Amino acid sequence: MFDKQHLVKLANMPMPFGKYAGRVLIDLPEEYLLWFAKKGFPSGELGILMQLALEIRINGLESIIKPLKK
Repeated sequence: MFDKQHLVKLANMPMPFGKYAGRVLIDLPEEYLLWFAKKGFPSGELGILMQLALEIRINGLESIIKPLKK
């Protein structure tokens, strides 16, 4: 499960590695998140945030994150 702080981190935390390193997690392409869903998300908080990003993208809820961006 996630808490309120996960939403803030999702809006501001950069992807630490890979093709989209430096891009804010909520701005990762849906296809990239779906690829991780098939291959396995990273362990720990990063994986939780990426799963949350995918759920938000699939359900079209990006508007709840925009006010949290710094």
